[in-house]
Amino acid sequence: MSGVSSAGERTVLAVAAHPDDEVLGAGGTLSKHADAGHEVHVLVVTEGATQQYDDESLVAQKRRETEACARRLGVSEVHFGDLPDMRLDDVPHVEVNAVVEEAVEQYRPEVVYTHSDREVNADHRALYDSTLVATRPGSGVERVLAYEVPSSTDWTGGDRPQFAPNVYVDVSDHLDAKVEAFAEYESETREFPHPRSAESLRARARTRGAAAGVEAAEAFSLVREVRESV
Repeated sequence: MSGVSSAGERTVLAVAAHPDDEVLGAGGTLSKHADAGHEVHVLVVTEGATQQYDDESLVAQKRRETEACARRLGVSEVHFGDLPDMRLDDVPHVEVNAVVEEAVEQYRPEVVYTHSDREVNADHRALYDSTLVATRPGSGVERVLAYEVPSSTDWTGGDRPQFAPNVYVDVSDHLDAKVEAFAEYESETREFPHPRSAESLRARARTRGAAAGVEAAEAFSLVREVRESV
């Protein structure tokens, strides 16, 4: 089981395709980083609305919700890439790369959280690939972790590879912060038993916690780690 160290100053970047991915996947962990005194940044790469809803005013609403969520979690700053929602697989790969690379170069994070490639959502898979480019060896990033997104990662079916976590962060003391932060996304919350409901988020955290021997946890897949010592 892996936790979040409070030793030293650290900078953390959470990369999300859409508003709410960051809190669904790593909200408790980001809150834990913030409480440890780490500098936490969130990058939302798309505007998150226009391809799903026929109402461009939702772009502004989701931006407000993202910022409110970030305040709840203790995030230092939120950044928006404004690429087209649900179309990252159509955007030239180099353009998606550039959005993530700019954030990595500007904020120099040691730890990056991003989407898994074990996904039903094409935007998520595209962003995973771009994160690999932006955090390649020599970028200064020491650790890259992929998170799961309820209603996306867990809907990958058939014989496709499924999300397989191998890192767990104890968020027992930060689960309430995660659920309360997600509640700021009024446009995204659903009624139980939908995965994007407060009850489902708590149930998932309890299940992941049971797998790790703690009260509540968030699960990640380790993508890359660079160590100076063993």
